[in-house]
Amino acid sequence: MITTNPFDDDKLREECGIFGVSGADTASAIVALGLHALQHRGQEAAGITSWDGHDFHTHRAMGHVAGNFDRDEVIRGLPGGSACGHVRYSTTGETSLRNVQPLYAELNSGGFAVAHNGNISNAMKVRRELIRRGSIFQSTSDTEVIIHLVATSSYRTLLDKFIDALKQVEGAYSLIVMTPEGMIACRDPLGIRPLVMGKLGDTIMFASETVAFDVVGAEYIRSIDPGELVIVTNSGEIRSHRPFGEVHPRPCIFEHVYFSRPDSIVDGSSVYSVRKAIGAQLAIENPVEADYVIPVPDSGVPAAIGYAQESGIPFELGIIRSHYIGRTFIQPGDKVRHLGVKLKHNANRALIEGKKIVLIDDSIVRGTTSLKIVQMMREAGAAEVHMRIASPPTKHSCFYGVDTPERTKLLAHKLDVGGMQDFIHADSLSFISIDGLYKALGEAKRADGRPQYCDACFTGDYPTTLTDQDDVVVTNQLELLAERVA
Repeated sequence: MITTNPFDDDKLREECGIFGVSGADTASAIVALGLHALQHRGQEAAGITSWDGHDFHTHRAMGHVAGNFDRDEVIRGLPGGSACGHVRYSTTGETSLRNVQPLYAELNSGGFAVAHNGNISNAMKVRRELIRRGSIFQSTSDTEVIIHLVATSSYRTLLDKFIDALKQVEGAYSLIVMTPEGMIACRDPLGIRPLVMGKLGDTIMFASETVAFDVVGAEYIRSIDPGELVIVTNSGEIRSHRPFGEVHPRPCIFEHVYFSRPDSIVDGSSVYSVRKAIGAQLAIENPVEADYVIPVPDSGVPAAIGYAQESGIPFELGIIRSHYIGRTFIQPGDKVRHLGVKLKHNANRALIEGKKIVLIDDSIVRGTTSLKIVQMMREAGAAEVHMRIASPPTKHSCFYGVDTPERTKLLAHKLDVGGMQDFIHADSLSFISIDGLYKALGEAKRADGRPQYCDACFTGDYPTTLTDQDDVVVTNQLELLAERVA
């Protein structure tokens, strides 16, 4: 099976999406609706766990929310006033049902369910130590180390056990946890991954993005602060804890560039407005003479609008996307595979033929997407094809819950901008600068040079230690040295 959407294949994969509801008559039904709005964050699998005051109930399945959680019998099997859900795109752990979240375990304190967006960057090291001490793992997911750390903590209360566990992990995490005592929502001290709080009557909700609240008619209250734990008890009491020392936050900058839906609010900013501002700044930094500004659908649309408004070049839809084609179909040969590209995206030939166009996309990863797009435009008769990218060159891999290729497969790691331009066969290629990106976000690097965001995929400036990755590098170096000695 080969994907029919080569444009999506060459994107940084959204991490995961989480949604929790506390204090509702039909909590699991609300969660299912919210997960529909977060489907873009993970399309591999989905799961919901509910609590009815006595027992926990879980349903997990491979595939989309639709088809798995839109049946009455499934929702009836998830009773209770509290529920949390998860949509997954795996960044660690194999693709199998045992890794689908929420993960659930029976601890000494009772049931414990956790939904996680992010990646624990020292999970392998912690896992090895836990196994040495006798822990038995049921999945290959990094999230499971949190459950074992809670279970083996020597602290007395469940909250203290949970905080103790979090202080032993590194990396990025936004978590929704369900226990017999209530629901906990927390965000890592750097705030790398997003998490927001909403309300519908007396019902409290937590989600990766505000669009989940829009779908269920809830009011967006605020973002969960970096390093904050918000507890909602079964009686509806809300408490906030800040157990970590103060740290300079570094939320993921790519949430604004690509991951979040444009109708979301991320850390107080409209994603749509930010992307338009990025496009405007891109036009200021990288002007070009052209007849039309054309977005690469769908993620390039807001930036293309901003570019068009700033440059005065008309905005047009030069690539038409079909939303009614499944992700995969059987392609027996190269010729059919090439034809399959046009099932989802097709050039608007009547518009493009004989014109100079500037294409706006959010990023270049391997470069295969851009190559096919430029080729499509030339086959449609474009006189010139210029490409402008609404993010700096992606030169480094992400280890915080985003599925990126290894660094050697990133086009910007292998080639400079001129080489990338030749690779995709464009008449010109330009990226927004890192300073321009910050300017579009209304931010600036602090006087001491520290960035306001995690921009490691562009700069290589990782905000945390990367214990597991460093261990892999050392192991590879030792193996290489041993081969040379032998």
